[in-house]
Amino acid sequence: MTQLFDPVPRGTPRQKHSSKITVYVSDEELLALEQARLTLRAGFGVAVDRGRVVREAIAVVLADLAEHGADSVLVRRLRQDGAS
Repeated sequence: MTQLFDPVPRGTPRQKHSSKITVYVSDEELLALEQARLTLRAGFGVAVDRGRVVREAIAVVLADLAEHGADSVLVRRLRQDGAS
């Protein structure tokens, strides 16, 4: 498979970032994100903000897409949702 992008191997740590996007999420998604952040802190001793969790999630899904292409989790989930 030809790569269209260079996947970020890891999400960037807490730092000043030069680019910004706005993503709208449902109340349930925001609550799940906050619960994940609290689980990381309370259950695993990993204190991070929601932005760091999101950047890591992006890095993981992009690496999976680069490695597995059409069989990646992202492609499979988007196809299930009927995205074109």
